[in-house]
Amino acid sequence: MRSRPVRVAAAILLVLTIVSPAAVVFAVVWTAPVVAQPPPVAAVDTEPSRPLPAPDVQQVTLPTAPFNVYANAMSSVVPCPLCEIPPRVYVPNSTAGTVDVIDPLTFKVIDHYAVGAIPHHIAPAWDMSELYVDNEASSYLTVIDIHTGRPTGGKINIPFPYNLYFTPDGNKAIDVVERLQRIEFRDPHNGWRLLGSVPIPWPGADHLDFSADGSYLMISTEYSGIVARVDVVNMKLTGYVRVGGLPIDVKLSPDGTLFYVSNQGRMGVSVIDPAAMQEIQFIPTGRGAHGLQIGRDTHLLYVSNRLEGTISVIDFATRREVSKWPIPGGGSPDMLQLNPDGTQLWASGRYNATVYVFSTVTGLLITKIRVGPQDHGLTYFPNVGLHSLGHNGVYR
Repeated sequence: MRSRPVRVAAAILLVLTIVSPAAVVFAVVWTAPVVAQPPPVAAVDTEPSRPLPAPDVQQVTLPTAPFNVYANAMSSVVPCPLCEIPPRVYVPNSTAGTVDVIDPLTFKVIDHYAVGAIPHHIAPAWDMSELYVDNEASSYLTVIDIHTGRPTGGKINIPFPYNLYFTPDGNKAIDVVERLQRIEFRDPHNGWRLLGSVPIPWPGADHLDFSADGSYLMISTEYSGIVARVDVVNMKLTGYVRVGGLPIDVKLSPDGTLFYVSNQGRMGVSVIDPAAMQEIQFIPTGRGAHGLQIGRDTHLLYVSNRLEGTISVIDFATRREVSKWPIPGGGSPDMLQLNPDGTQLWASGRYNATVYVFSTVTGLLITKIRVGPQDHGLTYFPNVGLHSLGHNGVYR
């Protein structure tokens, strides 16, 4: 028999079980012994291991486009408002002291007028607001209105201008005074006053081009076989290289590292390193290599072989002649110009009183146009580019 207290406790427990099942759970949990829990098992990754991408917070540097000196002149469209001006080709006739004006759409001479004595080149102003005829023997520039295509009546008096250039920043004009063996730096914004003069101690200084940053220029001296370097900022001679022959036209390579100089005496083109002042290569082209023109896409260099009557085409990438275009019946191509879309190469015919027009697509002669005697530095205007460096239309 059970004692009274035991029976009382059993009765109470029975009542709680009936009344509250939750109490049963509580009782079991409270009276159950404590069991240690096993440590959690790490999940197993059955996928192949691969690194997560880095957070997209770091700076990203995009590849830079290759530098090109002539980037602004690679378009085939004349910028406005110049686009509203009818295209014209202006041809100075050195012996006659005249200018012929050609409509390039019809290949017809549409105007003809007198200028000064021995006009050699027609240079667009740096901002392309007007054109200048270099009247060497008369010691003045004839100013041409770009809208009418005719002289304004204005004259700019500077000594014996064989050639006229503008620094890339437009702050200085350069009168190439071949007769006096010097170049003069002038201020075209303030009455063309003289800023400085640099003697070129070799005969025949006549063509030049500027470095990519415009800090110096390289100038040929035709009758001495020298190409000289001039500091544009300080206006002083800083070096020279002897290439021999008869160096004529000068052009900077599109990447800005080398200068190409046509050499009429050596029948080809000298390639010059301006830092070392050395000729690093010579590219044969033809007899009387004379004028140079950069192709519109800047891959090619056109060379007029004046005594041979041909145009050579040089590939900048390989520095080799890749084609040659003859003038049927012969001729004397001199200074060169491209039309805006680069499909036509125009050349003055120095000894034939003729302008030649080539197709740059086929290399064939499109037409010949009769002009005055000793036609020289013709210019096709308006044309593409941000600014003019002068000469007969060199643009950047």
